[in-house]
Amino acid sequence: MNEFTNWDIFQALILAARWTVVLSLIAFLGGASVGLLLTFLQISSRTALVRIARFYVELFQGTPLLMQLFLVFFGLSLLGIDVSPWTAAALALTLFSSAFLSEIWRGCIESLPKGQWEASRCLGLSYFEIMRHIILPQALKVAVAPTVGFSVQIVKGTALASIIGFVELTKAGTMLNNATFEPFKVFGMVALIYFLLCYPLSVASRHLERKLNVTG
Repeated sequence: MNEFTNWDIFQALILAARWTVVLSLIAFLGGASVGLLLTFLQISSRTALVRIARFYVELFQGTPLLMQLFLVFFGLSLLGIDVSPWTAAALALTLFSSAFLSEIWRGCIESLPKGQWEASRCLGLSYFEIMRHIILPQALKVAVAPTVGFSVQIVKGTALASIIGFVELTKAGTMLNNATFEPFKVFGMVALIYFLLCYPLSVASRHLERKLNVTG
């Protein structure tokens, strides 16, 4: 059995946590981009676009993230497309997060009083002017807190990427446990690092909710 000090283990986990952070950022930014497009499709007046967007959202919300990771990693390989665990994890998490972010933002937009749409149209504003000057500024205040809160789920979701061989925090913990045979110590440190990553986001979400007074 290899001898590892507590500092050796913690240092190795911190290095692996960098990839957890990077993957989380890619998934959030990619998911936000796709999610924004889906949001506009869902509030579109065209029925076909609405149905396509809703099918996408229901598909990725209604299936486990673990299954999505398997399908992206192994499914693309069956089609002759060679993807690395890094690419598969980033793509699967982007698709997963986009569906949830789209629903959050759609709900925030639709929570605004319908009278604001009607009053804006009476003023002769176009659809894009209404969205830019009236709807989106108000919806943004409502959406900030739940969006930041959902980022916690993205960080925790990256742990599932270890199942397809992507070496992030959880995978590194498994590898260190196999070398040290000290699961309580190793996974205790893994849990601590996840907590240190997620707790500030949870605090920020609650702070933003109070500051923006979205419940009042």
